[in-house]
Amino acid sequence: MQKLSLDALTREHLERAAAGSSGRSATTVHGGHEHTLRQTLLALTAGTALADHDSPGEATLLILRGRVRLTSGDTDWEGRTGDLIVIPPARHGLEALEDAAVLLTVAGRGQAH
Repeated sequence: MQKLSLDALTREHLERAAAGSSGRSATTVHGGHEHTLRQTLLALTAGTALADHDSPGEATLLILRGRVRLTSGDTDWEGRTGDLIVIPPARHGLEALEDAAVLLTVAGRGQAH
């Protein structure tokens, strides 16, 4: 069994995001290419965005801290600390409306255990 502190990881990666030129930092919390389930903590400074990209498969976004906007086509959703957003199976982007950390959970397509 493995136990992680998402609070500690959030603090660490928000500090890294603030110190880096890209305004973001990320780490895989669980899974990877050899697993079906993958969880990634993403930290973004206010105003930082992830450009539109294809859907990775079935996925959710849990906002651990801050406020974000997920966009897909003409639709957008705002989320704040404690919110869970189901990511649409379409191209989408993410913008940090304030310093934010999110937990992206993806159930990969056709990956074996």
